[in-house]
Amino acid sequence: MLDAKAFAAALPYPRSFLGLLLTGFTLVMVPLVGAMAYSAWNTERLVAQSRTAVFTASQAARASRSLVDRIAAIERAAQQLTLMNDPRLATDYARVHRSFKQLAEEIAQLPIDEAQTAALARTVEQEQSLYDLLTSEPRPRLDSRAVGERIDRLIESARDVMAINNRIADREVQRLHSKAEQVQRGLLVLVFFSTAVALIIALALTRYIARPISEIDVAIRQLGGADFSRAITVRGPEDLRYLGRRLDWLRRRLEEFETQKNRFLRHVSHELKTPLTALREGAELLHDKVAGPLTPTQVQVVSIMRDNSVKLQRLIEELLDYQRALHAAASLEMKTLMLDEIVAEAARAHELAARSKGLRFALEAQSTLLEADPDKLRSVLDNLISNAVKFTPAGGTITVRARAMSGEAVIEVIDSGPGIPVEERESIFNLFFRGRTKGEASANAAIEGSGLGLAIARELVEAHGGRIAVVGEGGGGHFRVTLPRRSARALADAA
Repeated sequence: MLDAKAFAAALPYPRSFLGLLLTGFTLVMVPLVGAMAYSAWNTERLVAQSRTAVFTASQAARASRSLVDRIAAIERAAQQLTLMNDPRLATDYARVHRSFKQLAEEIAQLPIDEAQTAALARTVEQEQSLYDLLTSEPRPRLDSRAVGERIDRLIESARDVMAINNRIADREVQRLHSKAEQVQRGLLVLVFFSTAVALIIALALTRYIARPISEIDVAIRQLGGADFSRAITVRGPEDLRYLGRRLDWLRRRLEEFETQKNRFLRHVSHELKTPLTALREGAELLHDKVAGPLTPTQVQVVSIMRDNSVKLQRLIEELLDYQRALHAAASLEMKTLMLDEIVAEAARAHELAARSKGLRFALEAQSTLLEADPDKLRSVLDNLISNAVKFTPAGGTITVRARAMSGEAVIEVIDSGPGIPVEERESIFNLFFRGRTKGEASANAAIEGSGLGLAIARELVEAHGGRIAVVGEGGGGHFRVTLPRRSARALADAA
């Protein structure tokens, strides 16, 4: 038997996303429409039963009034025939008798129980007995008292029949009331049941409809993370499957571009390193005076050649490192970590270098949660702290602060070195920029380094959705990194 996921995967999709939405809306509406139809049918039945009850009660009331009229007519006719033997009175009495019999038959057709049927039969029997007594031939001598007693018994029985008719009306009203309560309870149960079924169908359809959208989202995240190895497949309506095919085409194109870029960098690196290696080896041989003694001027020229070849090789290697850093910035692996722990860990890696220069570390880190890539964030802190160690004079202080503020995490690295000139605070994060420390004696004295560390740090910080800047007007370097405590991916998922 297929489970729910396998069953959902086996369900076919309509040709378009609009058709998928319409189908989902229709399926959700089915139990609600069914509940409405059932409610209307029950209401119509209740209305029909109400009409029947009203009609039955009306018949019972009319029968009661007619019974009173017939008994009164029978009483008058019986009293008159007791006193006078007039054929015309007998004819009138026979007409009233027939009318009473017809009325009794109508009352018998009403919904009455056995006790009520017995009371009606007793009334009909007493009336028939009185009629036979008054119309028999030859007519016996009649006793007015005996006839009056019979009439009294007939009237008493008629009252029982009238009570029967009243009970019929009461019973119909009670039955109608009970039926209405039953229908009301049934409708309430039906409303809850149909709503629950509609919600279950809606939840199932939500997963069914959201699956291709989720696959597209995963595909976009895959491309954004520079993962081109897995093919992109989107299941769903034809228009979304077409979009999936276009995304897979984009993946293949990006994979080709990435392959070509890497091949180009490898070729450039190889083509540059080969003659550069020969140049370095030649400069080393000349510097070591293998080819013979050199004049002081020649020694100076050879030293310049050797130093610049080393710098050129280092620049080539750092350029490749920068390309790898850009690739790493595009593929963050977000994790929840403690801000104070990651800061303390990064500072601990530079304690020996700081101690060798007689520097003092001051850590002021709050314990707060942060969503970030720990390796990339540690690389940012390594760059900032290593710069602080490099440019802080012996006996100085390096302060590392970390705190949470308004949904952001703020990390500051402050040193007591010469600081950064105001005009270079924006350019210092540019690729291969090497500025001058504030207060240097020579305007042409360059800061040692390739100019890649801060550029890489900025790329990694911006990949997290954060900012990095140089702040402060006083002496010393003061770098501030501001990161969102929740990643942009988590915020997008929450929305």
